Amino acid sequence: MADLPDKASAFIDWYLAVVEEAGLSDKRYGVKGMNVWTPYGFAARRALDAVIVRALESSASQAVEFPALIPQTEFQKEKEHIKGFDDQVYWVTRGGATPLDVPLVLRPTSETAMYPVFALWVRSHRDLPLNLYQIVNTWRYETKTTRPFLRVREIHFIEEHSCQLDEAAATHRVQENLTSFAEMATEYALPYVPTRRPDWDKFPGAFYSIALDIPVGAGRTLQIGSIHHYRENFSRPYAIQYETPDGGQRFVHQTTFGLSERLLGAILAVHGDAKGAVFPSSVAPYQVVIVPIIAAEGGEAVLRFARGVAASLKAAGLRVHVDDAEGRPGPKYYHWEMRGVPLRLEIGRREAERGGVSWADRLGRKGTAGPDALVEAIRAELKGYDEALARRANAAFAAAFAPAATLDDLKGSTQVRYLSWCGAEACGHAIETAIDGALLGTPEGKFELAQGTPGACIGGCGTTPTVWALAGRPL
Repeated sequence: MADLPDKASAFIDWYLAVVEEAGLSDKRYGVKGMNVWTPYGFAARRALDAVIVRALESSASQAVEFPALIPQTEFQKEKEHIKGFDDQVYWVTRGGATPLDVPLVLRPTSETAMYPVFALWVRSHRDLPLNLYQIVNTWRYETKTTRPFLRVREIHFIEEHSCQLDEAAATHRVQENLTSFAEMATEYALPYVPTRRPDWDKFPGAFYSIALDIPVGAGRTLQIGSIHHYRENFSRPYAIQYETPDGGQRFVHQTTFGLSERLLGAILAVHGDAKGAVFPSSVAPYQVVIVPIIAAEGGEAVLRFARGVAASLKAAGLRVHVDDAEGRPGPKYYHWEMRGVPLRLEIGRREAERGGVSWADRLGRKGTAGPDALVEAIRAELKGYDEALARRANAAFAAAFAPAATLDDLKGSTQVRYLSWCGAEACGHAIETAIDGALLGTPEGKFELAQGTPGACIGGCGTTPTVWALAGRPL
């Protein structure tokens, strides 16, 4: 048994150990920051994506897939956009031994790939709204320390791009994206705060950006997704316009909604513990693992019953694995605890004889289920497990925030701080300097954890009234 580092005091060491011990990713590939998805990690990613696809498609988004290579001529049309990525892109300059007439960019994100085609697809107001998403790989030359799922050079990326009639319709789409992510986060048992980024930290080319942030470690934060309102900042250079009912021409307003494999890292970071990974049932590669306890006598009957239980659970749509490999039950329990399986069923001779199971969930709760309505009983236990997991995560989330009344309160902070801010950039930078991190921005909607109302700006100007803002140290 491997002892994991302490999560509270050595978060990164703990995180890296969990990823490796749980067998979720192999970082030994020959290119730094481009990791191998193992079978277990890939299964978790596939389950994660299924939640995202359901939420996006229920909000009237349709799937597409665009090529990975972008001509330099298209990539340069939006100057502010390329300025944000010019140090991170990979360039393809030859086809075999032949220099290319136009260099190609390996997709860092897809605005400049999609929007020339959107200009062909959008002709009339009847073509709107256009809500399209794709699940693809993107590539960014990450120069900081890479970490599986959290910071990589080849990214599993989910991005929605939309074209809307006007600014109000685009604003409405942003709100629909926020609702979609709230649905996803419920299935992931993942508490978060949507934060409108300050202007100096918004996505290149955006009118405004909303980030989806979670606290991790001591005062650290992790951005797990983002939603951007572009107005006409991309539709003008790419000539995406439509004919209005009265025969006029107007440029579309656009939005994007981006998520990535960071979501998987966030789930590990939030739910994992001293025993390893902890998965909500929506993401777990196996929702149920059955461990037959084979004795010298009656072993075949035990194994036969265990396989029958597995078949019934699989027929009901659950992801199930029977661990019938050689070895003692104890090491198997440890193995599946490390891998975060929500529910473990233990079946020995007594269970096989009475037709029931003994169970233990990943949070340490135990019980038995009889032969009557066994599938329904297992479903109920998984539901109870997810609810308990959400309660634990919400309690840790609330404890991760604390108020700051002065700049001195921010120094050496081990929590994410909420504070009064006037909105001015100078005061924002003073806050960032004090916390040695970032002013994350203003919570989108009511920030339930804050007590009272904001007072004078702590940035030094003393301006009132002000708004709540969050500050932390991004991971």
